[in-house]
Amino acid sequence: MRLHVADHPLISHKLAVLRNKETASPTFRQLVDELVTLLAYEATREVRTTEHPITTPVTDTVGVKIADPQPLVVPILRAGLGMLEGMTRLVPTAEVGFLGMQRNEETLEVATYANRLPDDLTGRQCFLLDPMLATGATLVAAIDFLFERGAKDVTAVCLIAAPEGIKVVEDHVGDRLDVKIVVAAVDERLNEHAYIVPGLGDAGDRLYGIVD
Repeated sequence: MRLHVADHPLISHKLAVLRNKETASPTFRQLVDELVTLLAYEATREVRTTEHPITTPVTDTVGVKIADPQPLVVPILRAGLGMLEGMTRLVPTAEVGFLGMQRNEETLEVATYANRLPDDLTGRQCFLLDPMLATGATLVAAIDFLFERGAKDVTAVCLIAAPEGIKVVEDHVGDRLDVKIVVAAVDERLNEHAYIVPGLGDAGDRLYGIVD
């Protein structure tokens, strides 16, 4: 597994505003969108391309385009939806699938409640979107889900991560080079409720409000 922490002043600034509890949902959504677009540059650094001929106003030449099969972007519901537009803005030809995964707050076990993905992902590069890498259980389940269907490699794009969650994923996937995590920051720790500290609260609630 490879971990990339995107160390950039713009990312740090936007993340600081995102963490502020006074930041309203509309601003929070906009900042998430902007942060994901910045993170997507790093996440897609190894996207597969192929050469193809083009004609400029001056001459014929050879350019590159994203190779088939197209990448698959997979937001983990519901909070991952807030990251989707920022990712597809950079890779508009990517296909989109959805995974609904929910963590039991008492047992911390993960259950899959929705799946809108092709059954066969053979050879596909996949990008998982989830704002928070906390315990790592959800991300491990999602990675396994994609590889079991034949995905070629998986890159997870997260806003923040806890060291405990990173270790869980690393212990699970080992030294496989086809798993990568791209984050804006690695925070201090998890608290007794498995929330990231200092964190930014519940990303889904701050994106969309609390649904009773």
